[in-house]
Formats: sequence, structure tokens, C-alpha cells
Amino acid sequence: MLSREYAAERRTLIGDQASDRLRPGGVDPRLPAMIERTRGTAAGSGAIGEPTVDRQGATRGDTVHIDVVDAEGNIVSATPSGGWLQSSPTIPELGFCLDSRAQMFWLEDGLPNSLAPGKRPRITLSPSMALRGGEPTLAFGTPGGDQQDQWQLCFWLAHVGAGMNLQEAIDAPAWHTTAFPSSFYPRSWTPNELVVESRIGERARAALSERGHDVVDAGPWALGRMSAVSRDPRGGILRAAANARGMQGYAVGR
Repeated sequence: MLSREYAAERRTLIGDQASDRLRPGGVDPRLPAMIERTRGTAAGSGAIGEPTVDRQGATRGDTVHIDVVDAEGNIVSATPSGGWLQSSPTIPELGFCLDSRAQMFWLEDGLPNSLAPGKRPRITLSPSMALRGGEPTLAFGTPGGDQQDQWQLCFWLAHVGAGMNLQEAIDAPAWHTTAFPSSFYPRSWTPNELVVESRIGERARAALSERGHDVVDAGPWALGRMSAVSRDPRGGILRAAANARGMQGYAVGR
């Protein structure tokens, strides 16, 4: 699924208009029928669904992200997550409580991700690192469930594609789609829905709507909790940036 040939095949599906069809590639042909029933289903709360943090930073427990780099070039990107621990049972014989990542499994038999002995659940956590000339130079990431890779793409395009510095790239307007099944029970999805920050501008929102997207305005500063650190291998200069959204992120150097 990471081959250039497969990517070229999938690229042919991209058109000028947004599609409301679910067309996963290279997977069990029964899967689209299984998840069609979750279209538009309301997400749960507590131990069901994705842990969340509101715009003021209030939370009962959630995923976090941290990036660290030192003068020697050691660099770390980590996304610890235990947002369900407050509602998960402690196993007396083991001495610790269960995470709820097993909710990523399907309970229907015979699917690629069906619950079975010896299987590990996949996760949405995606701490990221970029290399230049084979040497690690940039670590970045964000909490956010299925939005993690999407918000990181916003950052990557702004930083690498548009040439913005780390803070500018984090502050640039972000977006994500919910037009694919959520990793979290009940795996809801909303065809054509595109969530954007209003700072992308009225013209851009109108153009997206004309292409068939159901554009949801999330407000000016609402999407993502990105942070990033980098080290220039040529001069050893350290850089860091953090997200002002949610009033939780900080960039610190010494």
C-alpha cells in the first residue's frame, strides 16, 4: 500500500468534485458494507469514543504531545495517550488499569481488524520526524485522534511547501475531513464534510463548497495542538514552536 504504483492507481480517483462514496483500496471487499451503517452516527462519550479537550483547555484526561531536541542533535517526538484511564478498570492481579485502544478492533468475525488472540490494535498516535540527508532535523506532532495526520499535513505543507517558519506553519489556518469512518466507536463518518478554520477566508470556503464539500466553519483558532522542534545540522541552531490553540502548548529553550 506504500508503493508508487498503488499511489498512482489511487490518484486516478481524484476528481474536480468531492465524492460522497467510500472507496477504500486494497482491503476486504466486505468492509464498505460494514461501515455504511455508521454513516452520520453520533459519537459517544466517556470511555466510548475519542477523548477531547475544549478550547479553554479543560479536560478530564487526554492525549498529549511533546517534541525535544538537544545541542548534540538527539531528537524525540512522542504522543503519550491515556485519555480513557479515568473510566477504565484496574486489574488487581496486574496492578494497572486498561487502556481502551482495543476499541479499534471490530467485534464482527472475519474482517482484517476483527478481535482475535495475538492481534494488536492499531492506534491513531502518529508522532513524526523528518530527516535531511539521512539526519533527523525536525520532530513534530499533535494530539487529535484521526485528525493528527491531517493537522500535521497542514503544518508540513505550510513549512516545507510554502516556506513558513515553524511558528508560522503551526499558526497557519488548519483543516480536516470527517468523510471517512472514525477509528473510535461507533466509527461515525459524514460524507463530504470538511472542517476548516475561518481564517482560510470566505473565498476559499466558497470555492470548496462549489466543489461539493460540506464546509463546517470551526472558528478562527480551533483545529490542532501542533508543536515542533528542529536542529539545523549545518550550524546546530535549535528552533521550537508551539500551538496557541487551546492555551496548552509552550516552546521552551535553554
